[in-house]
Parts: sequence; C-alpha cells; structure tokens
Amino acid sequence: MAGKRKRGAETVNGEAKKRAIGAPPNNDPLSPITIQIITGSYERVLHGFTATIPRVTLDSIQEEPQATLTDTSEKEKAPLPKDSSTQVSFSDTFLFNAHRSSLTTLALSPLSPTTFKTTLATGSTDAQIQLYSLSTSPPAPSSSLVSKLGTPSLTPTPIHENPQNRELGTLQHHASTVTQLAFPTHGKLLSASLDNTIGVTRARDWTLLSSIRAPVPKVVGRPSGDTAAPGEVPAGVNAFAVHPSMKLCVSVGRGERCMRLWNLVTGKKAGVLNFSRELLARVGEGKFGRGEGLSVVWDDEGEEFAVGFGRGVVVYELDARPRSTILPSPRAKIGRLRYLPLKNKHVETNGEEEGQRTGERKILALSTEDGRVLFYDTAAAALFKDNTAQPEDDEKNDTDVEGSATLLGQLGGRTVGVSGRIKDFKILVAPDAAAHPETKRLLITTASSDGSVRVWSVRHQELEAATSELQNGENEVEKTLKNGTTGVEVNGNTTSERQIGKLLGTYETGHRITCLEAFVMSAPASVPEDADREKEARERVELSSSDEDEEDDEEERDGSSPK
Repeated sequence: MAGKRKRGAETVNGEAKKRAIGAPPNNDPLSPITIQIITGSYERVLHGFTATIPRVTLDSIQEEPQATLTDTSEKEKAPLPKDSSTQVSFSDTFLFNAHRSSLTTLALSPLSPTTFKTTLATGSTDAQIQLYSLSTSPPAPSSSLVSKLGTPSLTPTPIHENPQNRELGTLQHHASTVTQLAFPTHGKLLSASLDNTIGVTRARDWTLLSSIRAPVPKVVGRPSGDTAAPGEVPAGVNAFAVHPSMKLCVSVGRGERCMRLWNLVTGKKAGVLNFSRELLARVGEGKFGRGEGLSVVWDDEGEEFAVGFGRGVVVYELDARPRSTILPSPRAKIGRLRYLPLKNKHVETNGEEEGQRTGERKILALSTEDGRVLFYDTAAAALFKDNTAQPEDDEKNDTDVEGSATLLGQLGGRTVGVSGRIKDFKILVAPDAAAHPETKRLLITTASSDGSVRVWSVRHQELEAATSELQNGENEVEKTLKNGTTGVEVNGNTTSERQIGKLLGTYETGHRITCLEAFVMSAPASVPEDADREKEARERVELSSSDEDEEDDEEERDGSSPK
C-alpha cells in the first residue's frame, strides 16, 4: 500500500515538473515583469540579480501626461508611489568568482522558446572565456516563509538561487585579453581579442571552427597615446559587429586608423576603409588623438552602422559612405553604442518613394562618462540631404558627411542626480509590446562604474513626441553648440535639456562594474527547490500517519479476535 502511494506521489511531482517545464510562457498582463541582470567587475566577480517590476508601476507612468521640452524637469522630479507593492524589488540569484582578473565583456545567446535557458559567455583580461547556462524562468511565488525571505544572508537583499544556473566550462583559444563576445545565432559564438584574432566557435560542442587573423599595424605613423610596451606595436581587435545577414563583419583595431570588412562565409578579408584626417577631426580625434575605432554596431535592419571613437561617432550607410557625425555636448568620453529596436517608419510629406526610404527612423543611443544616455536620430542628415540640392559633378569621398545627427534628448545626467560614468547599458522591449504596439515600452538598464545599476522606463510616445516637436515645433531654430554639435532649439529650450524616460529603481552592487547584460525572464515560473522539499516532507508525513493508522487497526482486530 505504501508503494502505491509512492507511485502516486511520483505522479504528482511529475505533473508539477511538467507544469514548470512544458507550460507556455506566462503572458498575463497583470503579472510583474522580471529582468535578469548580470554584471562583471574589476573585482573578478560575476554578479547576477533580478529586478521585478510591478505592472502597476508601469501603468502609472503610462497614465502620466506627456511632457514637453518645457516641463520635463517637473516630470522627472515626480516621485514614484511609496507603496511596497508598486516598487521595483531586487534579489540576488548568483555570485561567481568567474576569472583570475577583471572581466571585460559579456554576451548572451538568443533566448529559446523551447528550452527556457540561455548561454552566458564572459571574457576577461586573463585570455579565457567562461561559459554558463542560465535559466530564463523567474522565481515562482510561494507562501512559505523560506521562499519569501530567500536564503539567509547578511545583506538586506534577498537571495533566490536557481539550481538550473550552472557552469559549462572554459574556452582557451585566445592568447591575450578578450575584448568582445557575441552570439549572432544560437549555434555560433564570436570572440575578439588583443592577439589580433576573431574566433568563431560552434556552440554545440564548443569547437573552434576558424580564427580570423587581422594584420599587425605598422610601426611608422602609429597613433600617439597608445599603451603598448617598449619595443612593441599596439595591436588587437577592439570591437566587431556582425551584419544581420550573418555574412559580413566589421571590425576596428588598436593602432589602426581604419576599419576592416570580413567575409564570414569564406573567413577572408573583404576590404579596408581608412579614416581621413578631416573625418577624424569632426569627431574630436585631432592631431594627438589615437584615431582608432573603439566600438562598432549595426542597426537591426542592417542598413547602417556606427563607429565609435573616444569622444565622437561616425554613422555609415550600407555602402560605407559617412552619413552623419555625432559629437556630444558638453564634451565627454563615449562608452557603449546601441540602436533602439524601433521598426516604424517616418514618411516625409512629399510622398516620394525615395523620401520614404530615407525617412526610416534610426535612433542611436550612446552612454557618456558624465552619467548620460543620449538619443540621436541618425536619419535627420539623410532627410536633409534629399531636400537639398547637391552638385552632380563633385566626387564623393569619406569626408563628404552630410551633417550632424539630431539630438532628441537624454536619459540621466547631473540634472537628475546621475553623474557616474555609464560603462554599459542594455535596451529591452517590454513583453506586452507585441500585443499593444501603441503603448510600446522600452526598459533600459544602465550600469555605472561606481557600482550602481539603474532600471529606466522609456515610452515609445516620448521618442515620437521628441521628433514631432523638432519637426513641427513653433519658433524652431537649428542651433550649433559650443563644440560644433548640432542641436535644435524649440521655444527657447535646446534638445539637450529634454529628459526622456523615468527611473524605476536603483541597485547598489558594491563592485566597480565593467560590463552588463540583461534579458526579460519570459519563461514560466520555476518550482522553487524549497517547495519541492516541503511537498516531499508532507507526503512522507501522510504516508507515515496512514501506516500508523493501519497498524493500530490490525492490533485492534488482533485483540478483539477470540483465542
């Protein structure tokens, strides 16, 4: 009899496991949004924690009146409700001593709707790549006291460990610092290093398929200010970006005033494009600047890409012609570059086919060392080009930049109390964006070098309002700022004064952050380990109590029977 109950208990546990693993994602509009955030630091620590955002908080921001250039300060100072049910809550999920030296880069594989897990790759100055498997399921709510409080700790932040998060292994095919990692697809991992190579690794068995080797720069004419040892040449791949077609890759390296194009099908060089002196001067790379590209990124459609330098950015078209330049004001060093995932088009009133093509909105976000994330409309220069007569006999070269990208606004900055250098940030789309495109919302996670991680909410309407005000605003005047950057003045206020987004919550990691990754945990909630233990203990108690009752009944029957 006990055996039958045991099989029944296994059936119950199997059904619970099936609900936890095989159930479809939870699309309940009332359920909170959980974001898994991972940070790397100089202290060699890989820190993972979750941010749970109640829907009530986002809905309250949605119902706020739309701000303009003249009332953004009052909007940004408005505090969020102090009710605990409407505040963003943070909880630690894992803490690994991942490398022997500081971490430099992180990368996540595309989320899978069937496996409910993702692969995390970490790079460091120790030339190694660590691999981890992370669950995309948020912690399941439970009525037990252990689940509510988490694992006992000395910090006020609760700890909710997931046993599905585990280490996979180490890759050691680089000989120097790993500068960038990327998963263009589920099955491939690309890694760049200061050993002048870009490695292509197969994710199925983590075998190195090929290694693209960039040439070592010449000593003559190398940029000043490099950190190479005496007698050595500054070399290495600073960054790369893969085209959405997965056939082309653009890379920038140390000691080179150029960018290189690679054919990923053959693994061979496809071309080299040099940066002219005039172009470098427009982005703040003067006579004593290094002139090397530090970062590069493609847009989602693969129609343009941006190359970041120390204090400026050059936006290129698909045919590698400069489209516009970006030089933030006030002058500040640039950190991370990312395109916003916007699919909509901005059509000109002329209705011409070419005007519609050039009117596709491309918004580039970049972080600075003074705590800002700036949003630029890179299509503004192309629209200006189409509406302006151009000489037909002039030859085009890489110095014929049409203009400066238009600044739409900023997120953070000293005006809202954020002054630390933003080392990295991640742009996520809220889960309800597909069902409600009219209320599309972006969740931006920023990581500062002082250890602060902030979660912001940016509505799509804010970006639309910023663009419409710049196009249809009264008394609109194009204004050139002190360092040559183009801004727009509307009703006496420049776009550099406009605040976009709302701060939802801040988490202090206590580490000097160098890199960040994040994703929305959209898989069904996992059954917590303590809930399984409680269920097994309850079943054991029921089985033992039933066995005792049966023994008592047998003793009573034996005592009452005649001898």
